Amino acid sequence: QVQLVESGGGLVQPGGSLRLSCAASGSIFSINVMGWYRQAPGKQRELVADITSGGNTNYADSVKGRFTISRDNGKNTVYLQMNSLKPEDTAVYYCSVVSIWNTRTWGQGTQVTVSS
Repeated sequence: QVQLVESGGGLVQPGGSLRLSCAASGSIFSINVMGWYRQAPGKQRELVADITSGGNTNYADSVKGRFTISRDNGKNTVYLQMNSLKPEDTAVYYCSVVSIWNTRTWGQGTQVTVSS
């Protein structure tokens, strides 16, 4: 099994930046895709960005050009650099990994609030 610990959420003004981190432990050898999802109040959870073990990235249209996902395989950590934040980016952000057996693990979530 894989365990995930997220950090880096908080309150930021519109136009500001935040960096989320997610450290994986446990059966890290089995991790294939690492990514970030978000869920705003009253809305479904949606993909923000993900990255494969080979470094291929995928972004939601709403964050392209503003967010950057990266991965440090040596530290078993995935990052989400969020720039030019907007109020509509406010949500609980969840780290998620998919194993080589296609099983998914979720982190506990971290709140990101964009407000003046």
